[in-house]
Amino acid sequence: MGDDSEWLKLPVDQKCEHKLWKARLSGYEEALKNFQKIKDEKSPEWSKYLGLIKKFVTDSNAVVQLKGLEAALVYVENAHVAGKTTGEVVSGVVSKVFNQPKAKAKELGVEICLMYIEIEKGEAVQEELLKGLDNKNPKIVVACIETLRKALSEFGSKIILLKPIIKVLPKLFESREKAVRDEAKLISVEIYRWIRDALRPPLQNINSVQLKELEEEWVKLPTGAPRPTRFLRSQQELEAKLEQQQSAGGDAEGGGDDGDEVPQIDAYELLEAVEILSKLPKDFYDKIEAKKWQERKEALEAVEILVKNPKLEAGDYADLVKALKKVVGKDTNVMLVALAAKCLTGLAVGLRKKFGQYAGHVVPTILEKFKEKKPQVVQALQEAIDAIFLTTTLQNISEDVLAVMDNKNPTIKQQTSLFIARSFRHCTASTLPKSLLKPFCAALLKHINDSALEVRDAAFEALGTALKVVGEKAVNPFLADVDKLKLDKIKECSEKVELVHGKKAGPAADRKEPKPVPGRTAATGAAGDKDTKDAAAPKPGPLKKAPASKAGGPPKKGKPAAPGGAGSSGAKNKKGLDTKEIVEPELSLEACEEKASAVLPSTCIPLLDSSNWKERLACMEEFQKAVELMDRAEMPCQALVRMLAKKPGWKETNFQVMQMKLHIVALIAQKGNFSKTSAQIVLDGLVDKIGDVKCGNNAKEAMTAIAEACVLPWTAEQVMSMAFSQKNPKNQSETLNWLANAIKEFGFSGLNVKAFISNVKTALAATNPAVRTSAITLLGVMYLYVGPSLRMFFEDEKPALLSQIDAEFEKMQGQSPPAPTRGISKHSASAVDEGEDGDEPEEGGSDVVDFLPRAEISDKITSELVSKIGDKNWKIRKEGLDEVAGIINEAKFIQPNIGELPTALKGRLNDSNKILVQQTLTILQQLAVAMGPNIKQHVKNLGIPIITVLGDSKSHVRAAALATVSGWAEQTGMKEWLEGEELSEELKKENPFLRQELLGWLAEKLPTLRSTPTDLILCVPHLYSCLEDRNGDVRKKAQDALPFFMMHLGYEKMAKATGKLKPTSKDQVLAMLEKAKANMPAKPAPVKPASKAMGGSAPAKFQPSSAPVEDSVSTTVESKPDPKKAKPQGVSSKAKNAQGKKVPSKTSLKEEDDKSGPVFMVVPNGKEQRMKDEKGLKVLKWNFTTPRDEYMEQLKMQMSNCVAKWLQDEMFHSDFQHHNKALAVMVDHLESEKEGVIGCLDLILKWLTLRFFDTNTSVLMKALEYLKLLFTLLSEEQYHLTESEASSFIPYLILKVGEPKDVIRKDVRAILNRMCLVYPASKMFPFIMEGTKSKNSKQRAECLEELGCLVESYGMNVCQPTPGKALKEIAIHIGDRDNAVRNAALNTIVTVYNVHGDQVFKLIGNLSEKDMSMLEERIKRSAKRPSVAPVRQVDEKPQRTQSISSNANILRKGPAEDMSSKLNQARSMGGHPEAAQTVRREFQLDLDEIENDNGTVRCEMPELVQHKLDDIFEPVLIPEPKIRAVSPHFDDMHSNTASTINFIISQVASGDINTSIQALTQIDEVLRQEDKAEAMSGHIDQFLIATFMQLRLIYNTHMADEKLEKDEIIKLYSCIIGNMISLFQIESLAREASTGVLKDLMHGLITLMLDSRIEELEEGQQVIRSVNLLVVKVLEKSDQTNVLSALLVLLQDSLLATATSPRFSELVMKCLWRMIRLLPDTINSINLDRILLDIHIFMKVFPKEKLKQCKSELPIRTLKTLLHTLCKLKGPKILDHLTMIDNKNESELEAHLCRMMKHSMDQSGSKSEKDTEKGASRRDEKSSKAKVNDFLAEIFKKIGSKENTKEGLAELYEYKKKYSDADIEPFLKNSSQFFQNYVERGLRMIELEREGKGHIPTSAGVSPQMEVTCVPTPTSTVSSLGNTNGEEVGPSVYLERLKILRQRCGLDNTKQDERPPLTSLLSKPAVPTVVSSTDMLHSKLSQLRESREQHQHSDLESNQTPSSGSMTTSSSSTANIDDLKKRLERIKSSRK
Repeated sequence: MGDDSEWLKLPVDQKCEHKLWKARLSGYEEALKNFQKIKDEKSPEWSKYLGLIKKFVTDSNAVVQLKGLEAALVYVENAHVAGKTTGEVVSGVVSKVFNQPKAKAKELGVEICLMYIEIEKGEAVQEELLKGLDNKNPKIVVACIETLRKALSEFGSKIILLKPIIKVLPKLFESREKAVRDEAKLISVEIYRWIRDALRPPLQNINSVQLKELEEEWVKLPTGAPRPTRFLRSQQELEAKLEQQQSAGGDAEGGGDDGDEVPQIDAYELLEAVEILSKLPKDFYDKIEAKKWQERKEALEAVEILVKNPKLEAGDYADLVKALKKVVGKDTNVMLVALAAKCLTGLAVGLRKKFGQYAGHVVPTILEKFKEKKPQVVQALQEAIDAIFLTTTLQNISEDVLAVMDNKNPTIKQQTSLFIARSFRHCTASTLPKSLLKPFCAALLKHINDSALEVRDAAFEALGTALKVVGEKAVNPFLADVDKLKLDKIKECSEKVELVHGKKAGPAADRKEPKPVPGRTAATGAAGDKDTKDAAAPKPGPLKKAPASKAGGPPKKGKPAAPGGAGSSGAKNKKGLDTKEIVEPELSLEACEEKASAVLPSTCIPLLDSSNWKERLACMEEFQKAVELMDRAEMPCQALVRMLAKKPGWKETNFQVMQMKLHIVALIAQKGNFSKTSAQIVLDGLVDKIGDVKCGNNAKEAMTAIAEACVLPWTAEQVMSMAFSQKNPKNQSETLNWLANAIKEFGFSGLNVKAFISNVKTALAATNPAVRTSAITLLGVMYLYVGPSLRMFFEDEKPALLSQIDAEFEKMQGQSPPAPTRGISKHSASAVDEGEDGDEPEEGGSDVVDFLPRAEISDKITSELVSKIGDKNWKIRKEGLDEVAGIINEAKFIQPNIGELPTALKGRLNDSNKILVQQTLTILQQLAVAMGPNIKQHVKNLGIPIITVLGDSKSHVRAAALATVSGWAEQTGMKEWLEGEELSEELKKENPFLRQELLGWLAEKLPTLRSTPTDLILCVPHLYSCLEDRNGDVRKKAQDALPFFMMHLGYEKMAKATGKLKPTSKDQVLAMLEKAKANMPAKPAPVKPASKAMGGSAPAKFQPSSAPVEDSVSTTVESKPDPKKAKPQGVSSKAKNAQGKKVPSKTSLKEEDDKSGPVFMVVPNGKEQRMKDEKGLKVLKWNFTTPRDEYMEQLKMQMSNCVAKWLQDEMFHSDFQHHNKALAVMVDHLESEKEGVIGCLDLILKWLTLRFFDTNTSVLMKALEYLKLLFTLLSEEQYHLTESEASSFIPYLILKVGEPKDVIRKDVRAILNRMCLVYPASKMFPFIMEGTKSKNSKQRAECLEELGCLVESYGMNVCQPTPGKALKEIAIHIGDRDNAVRNAALNTIVTVYNVHGDQVFKLIGNLSEKDMSMLEERIKRSAKRPSVAPVRQVDEKPQRTQSISSNANILRKGPAEDMSSKLNQARSMGGHPEAAQTVRREFQLDLDEIENDNGTVRCEMPELVQHKLDDIFEPVLIPEPKIRAVSPHFDDMHSNTASTINFIISQVASGDINTSIQALTQIDEVLRQEDKAEAMSGHIDQFLIATFMQLRLIYNTHMADEKLEKDEIIKLYSCIIGNMISLFQIESLAREASTGVLKDLMHGLITLMLDSRIEELEEGQQVIRSVNLLVVKVLEKSDQTNVLSALLVLLQDSLLATATSPRFSELVMKCLWRMIRLLPDTINSINLDRILLDIHIFMKVFPKEKLKQCKSELPIRTLKTLLHTLCKLKGPKILDHLTMIDNKNESELEAHLCRMMKHSMDQSGSKSEKDTEKGASRRDEKSSKAKVNDFLAEIFKKIGSKENTKEGLAELYEYKKKYSDADIEPFLKNSSQFFQNYVERGLRMIELEREGKGHIPTSAGVSPQMEVTCVPTPTSTVSSLGNTNGEEVGPSVYLERLKILRQRCGLDNTKQDERPPLTSLLSKPAVPTVVSSTDMLHSKLSQLRESREQHQHSDLESNQTPSSGSMTTSSSSTANIDDLKKRLERIKSSRK
């Protein structure tokens, strides 16, 4: 019961996890109740159970599981988060529920699966169920199939993907289990219900009996289309609607649904593709050319068998197609022709769209072969061409088909027309646009007049089909000249036609219905897609109504839709259309008079031809009034204009009457339903009067009105032909002028360019200059709309004329055509017509190319030329290419039929000679221009190979290929390139050049497209692999292209495509997708020719997206104007700029509004991401000599999302004044937007570096001004510059220090000064040092001076990489040619001398005599003027820390009084006046006294001012400076040694191999010199930590880095191992290594020994041998307790960690054995208590049972051996050493030891311990004697060699010291007396040396212990101060710092002994615990990378803030100041 009561108290979720089944049962029941109560699907309660639901369904107890399943079902049904559990729960159901015997459990499992599908997780469920089909348990397989069947039955084939199920069906049918086969049968029946016969092909290979059974079942199925009975959550509303309809008996539209559902799955999609090219007979190509027809037949039969496979794998079928085409075209045996045609049919059917690229070659051949009469040949050819048609589009083969239409052979003509008719049936209104229909209709109209009946009938059928497809409205314009009889015949044919895509009811249907079905299924035109959406949306609704109501909605393909558009098109449209289309019959004069007299005043008509002009005038006035009052419907336009044309008509002599008459014509045209018939009556007269001076304007007005009534294209054509049929030049020129103006007013759509051009050419040839001028003006206007291609028509004009035309075009360049103002209202519908959604926006623009006279060049492409191009000799190949270029140049514009040329050129694209590749690319560019849009058909066979050339290694070849591809794309549009798999196949190739060029091209092209083919998704997997490409440029380009792919495919599709990636890749790619989602540009708004209706809707389209677009980089043109303000002035692409111009006030207003927001946006992690990108080489590293465009572009792009758009425009403007404005704005916003500025700091600094390269001084001054303020702000904010910010800014700032202008130089120095507050001086040093290498002498001098200042302020530690190297470099400049540089170098070294004395001479090395004398002279002189140094010192420190002055140098160099004026200057410049108050007055008071100080020993104690001096100075009443007795500069050197060592050690762990090697070399030098090695004491742990960090770095990073030379790594390893060996030979140092550090070190070394990558390297074995030696040294020389403890812990860790290899543990144990062997010698030096504690812990973690379970028995043996040895050596006493173990009784160790002792006692009997011990040691001695001999032999060998004498003697001394009883006599016996004396003398010397060494430090007044303790503390304590966390800091820290300062100044520290040393305050507990060295990393290494001086300075800064703790008490009273003065006096006097 106790248990019960326990779990009853638990919360529900814990009960569910309880180990008691009752508890779980109770938990599931309560959970079920809770789930049913929760109403909110998003309640946080659901999330609690996320991880438990899998346990619910997989419970091991069947009863409990049942309840769990019930609860899980309710959870899945109601929880919003349930979707996250899909995978794990469904797999749990499959594996643990479906195998249950209980039916209820299985039912619930199935229900859960179905519920997951309902909540939109169908794919995941299906995936798990399909995995279940591979389970070995047939029960599970059956249940999975059953679940899939149920899901399909309920949700339908749209939700359940059938392809993967159908794939596994054959396998299921072969199962041994009957139950599985039966279920497979049932699911096959269910699938058949949904997709019908599409299921047959995949199942054709199953057992015939099973197939027969299936057939029988299939027959029984009802024929109606199935419907889903269950819906996804997102479709629930739909379900409700469906129920309503069913209750209302609305099943009538089942048929419509049929059409919707059945084509869901195409059998082709379900098939596996078969590869046939490799299966072709090897001799196929020889056989197909054989002379015997039987052999040719064999070859063809082999192909026929292969192509019977219903789906073929893509490949290069070019050769095969070529061979078959040859047979079809040229074989004399008709049977073989038919066979080849069948093969082509098979290829086309099996390849589908992939065959499209070959279609263009084959179609003409097949069509011409129709001359054969034999029915079986004709039938085979028909089948072939029909199959081929389905693989391509009519557009692509139209040229070939039209060319054959002119053939003289009637059979060919007939079959071609029939083929066109069949092709039309597959078309829809969208895929058969006007531009395509026009040439076909023209050709077919010729055929309906053919003499042969069959030709005429075929033509009628084709025209009838066209009529049926696109409707009468579209075809009628082309049938205008066809007589009634023929027209009826066409209509009759039309009624008989049945279209592939759907049927129509009656002959009028095409006018009423916009053919929803074709629209829906056609995937070719963009409009097709739109219709699909429209029609598919209201699925359950009555489908027949849907299109009708939509008819006016999307009139994209307006031809069929507009007339039937009941409500939405509007009556106005309708009327407009009617008037346009109505061709009024011509009335007789009598009828006209009758109609006119009915509406005009009775007096009017008789006076029309009065001889008195006044009467005529009066008559006209009445006429005008009558017209003005007339109603549109009543106005008989034709009658009225006939009256006006009546005698005198247009021959009227009185200009007033004439003006009136023309005005009336305009009125009638405006107010009435004016037809073309009426227009023809008046136009002649109008043209006649257009040149009249007085009446011309009225004539133009009337013509404009007519153009508005009868559309401009028709009017213009009439007017032009009339004007040029006259000879009056005035009329001609004015007509041209009118037309130029009219085009601007009406727009260009629909104009017949060709007709105009012939007239314009006539005009250009006119003798009258006015006519020529007008013609050129008209051309200028046309150029606005047509573009540069217009010039092509006039290239053969005279040069003088051509230059005038060019000048006119030049004027128009850059202008955009004005938005049309007329012709819109009436013909909005017609305007809509023109803008066909899938086609070009302006017909004129696209049509212009169609009017070019194109030459046929196929006859010039002879087989000789083709073979020339393919010749082996490159010179002949070049000749061939030259010929081709000549042919194309000569022809200018060519027809698309170019014979064998594509194949020949394709071969040259991979020519080994790159010059020929480039020439081929040039030819292909020419070809694209010459062929125009018709080049489309060559995209697949020629365009894609050009893309392959983008992978060429030569950049110029790639550039040429890119230009060619772009040239082609301009002609073809992008659709052809993106369709099919070809492009994705190219992207798949792992060629970095190809990938980056192709992605760059796509990133440029995709944003301009409105829609893309669905095949674009095929590129996505390859795009993802590019995102992770090894090449940085590829990754960068892929990231750039990502948003544009997403723009077309949508985030969901892109995210879904990541499913197949590895988990690590997936996470990275998803993160990039998220980032791209934010930057995703809006799609370009659909471009329509301007019309108000369209214009109004366009802004709405891009409204939602315009906000993000505005920020994104790729701002599209449309989103520039504010969406709300974008007036509907037409959104034609050409009109966009005009739109911008028309509302300038509004856009400027908008800019003003914009400026109110922040200028720097805070982007979370933005800076970090940019740094990552730069590190990962995803972007260019900011490193250049002069900034290139790509750097500017990159910076602009990076700024786009964190800098305000308007500010960015100013920043990147070409005019410097804008840069000044930007800087002014940045200054203004500096204080208010601190966060933003810091977030964008890297970008701001980069932008400022660009300004350093500007030549304008004002910008530079302003930039420097801003920088001063910026760094002041950063230091106040306590910001630290990052490495990347510093490296991308400081080098460029240093360039400016060499400016000729003094002001700029001073400013730059001031900025460098301030930078030391935000960036460590030690890191600044190398940058400035680099600046000294400049060619600019001013820069060199200034940099040297700055280096001096740094050393003066921060001490020698700033010198990098070492003081020695730095000073040597500075000293080089003493010999510089330039005097200023020499002086600067000398001054800098003198500064160093002043700080560090004679040590300088050692550091600078050998100088030439001249240089040395100059230096000595300078040093002497500086000694005479000692005042300089102290002044600078005292000024310098506060100045550096507080950054008061705006100009550091004035303060540094000038006298003190300059300060106030400079402060004022700083204030006036917007500095912070309070900065001035932070300078304590004490400094200024003491200046004079300090200046008068003549002492040589300098005492720098600036901190004295900051604190209560009494507290600190108490222990030292009168400081006594030490006289430097031992070494003149020892104190200086010693005080620095520790920090220098710290610094060098920090460099050991550097990521840069060279830095690390240098540091190791320096340490090695120290370690090798015995007198210096002691300096390392106290730093050993630190050094070892740095070393194993470096080992880790090599192991994890460097070894994996392929770019790194492995020799470098080996070099680094050798340095590390060498150093360690040196270290572990010095026993005193080796013993300092602590346990934790030794553990990590051993771990690192053993890992290195096991690294297989090392073994593969050349010198790898050598490295491993050295490591072996080192490990031995470590084991022998380290503190034995520490090393033994470390090994035990390491063994424990390695056994616990599953990841480590068994070899690792084995090596650790080997080390332990080695230690065990050493135990007899070392037992007395070991702290046994520690060791036994470690063993106790080990045994606690690994009890005996657990150890026995280990695979190897080594661990237990090792432990036993160790304990055994210890027992043996210590005897019963060992039990006294268990003091550190808390509860000994529980310890397994004590029991073990007791047992062992008892056992040994029993064995030894009466033998004493001593005997045992002796025995043991004796045995040991025997075994090791041989070793000892070897060792001594080695030592004597060394002594004998010249090089290693010293080393050998040292080793012998060590050996003798260690083994005092060792006998070396045998080795000396054989040698000469001289050698023996030498050895003795050497050993004596070493002894003296070693004994004498201990006294040196103490005599200097600093105990070695002191040095050890006082070095690390400042480093660690200061770090906390620098951070100013507000933590209190104890006085001991300051005391410690004071000690260091005193030490540096030569003061005694010994008197402070009464205070406890700081180490005791900070020391660790006595029992050292084994820690991993991370603690030490924090305490020692965290601050090592920055120099100690930097911290001291930051300390000063922190001490001035009130938060820095109790020590900063105010000391402003005068008494304190006096006290301070006295003390300083005392110090000075004592120094004298």
